[in-house]
Amino acid sequence: MLLSQTITPNRFGFGTQIRKSPFFDATVRWGAQNFSVYNHMYIPRDFGDPEQNFWNLVNTAILCDVGVERQVEITGPDAARFTQMLTPRDLSKMAVGQCKYVLITDAEGGILNDPIVLRLNEDRFWLSLADSDILLWAQGLAVNSGMDVTIREPDVSPLQLQGPNSGRIMQALFGDEILDLRYFWLRELELNGIPVVVSRTGWSSELGYEIYLQDSTRGDELWETIMAAGQYHGLQPGHTSTIRRIEAGMLSYHADMNAQTNPFELGLDRLVNLDIDADFIGKEALKRIKETGVTRQQIGLVLETTPLPGPNTVFWPILKDAARIGYVTSAVYSPRLEKNIALAMVGATYAGIGNDVQVMVDNLMVRGDVVERPFFDPKKALATGASQLG
Repeated sequence: MLLSQTITPNRFGFGTQIRKSPFFDATVRWGAQNFSVYNHMYIPRDFGDPEQNFWNLVNTAILCDVGVERQVEITGPDAARFTQMLTPRDLSKMAVGQCKYVLITDAEGGILNDPIVLRLNEDRFWLSLADSDILLWAQGLAVNSGMDVTIREPDVSPLQLQGPNSGRIMQALFGDEILDLRYFWLRELELNGIPVVVSRTGWSSELGYEIYLQDSTRGDELWETIMAAGQYHGLQPGHTSTIRRIEAGMLSYHADMNAQTNPFELGLDRLVNLDIDADFIGKEALKRIKETGVTRQQIGLVLETTPLPGPNTVFWPILKDAARIGYVTSAVYSPRLEKNIALAMVGATYAGIGNDVQVMVDNLMVRGDVVERPFFDPKKALATGASQLG
């Protein structure tokens, strides 16, 4: 028999240079149909119907493989000082067990990443990354920093359990005590002997948790354990929802921001504290930007056209009186709002609420109206509300 006749083809063919998470085989078994690449890893993007995935998320719960959110671990006597050097957000009062959303900026004030920082103990931090190579950035900075730190990628892979029933599923897994876990706090726990870190965080703006596996040999077991606990609560396998994250105004690195974007353009002033003593990277540049002001701003748009068949895959031009004034970064049709909603970057003079613009959607010019963002649940009551627990 010829060798070629004995080989079963792998239908996911990016090659061996793209890593798989410990949950990869489980996601395929549970119906993952397509993947893309994020932080040099496979990430499930399709379980059949993105709109149904959205409704599963907002009505019951979904379990997502987000092992691509690689961790940069910072340890050592100077871990806190080094972590503060990376970000303009003030971490001086960050407690052990707390999580914070931060920006990592370069010397010009540009955004290199927007991770969640987790403080596991006094001298141990994780950066839970968006899609860029911050491990190399941090290791390079550490070499000549004069600080006593160790920078490495630990054996850690997160899952996201998100949706209104996620609290009940966590209760079934970990007991009643887990219901006391506050928004943006964490605990180190075990589940059937599997070491995990659990945080009240997630990329959905729904009630949710992230479960960080600390033993990559037990990924399949962890996935199946969670799915079994969730079967009576409507849990479905899923993927991060573009619809829900745009509704919430949540930003996607490389789409809505990059190293050419600064925090003030995005309205993220709250994540920049220029008065702290720490000399974080980009401090002087951010001071200059704040003093001179920005020439462009992120806005929310409602696009007046038929429902978009899917998210945009290019940056659609935005025009005013035939002159290009910006571009759409993320757009999708929201079945809940029954509107096409978008995040965009435009010249600051055109960013006022109520302004109208023209957007070139593929080959069709459509009207866009500047509106408040986020588009849904602006006070994050769903993600933070304790009334959903128990």
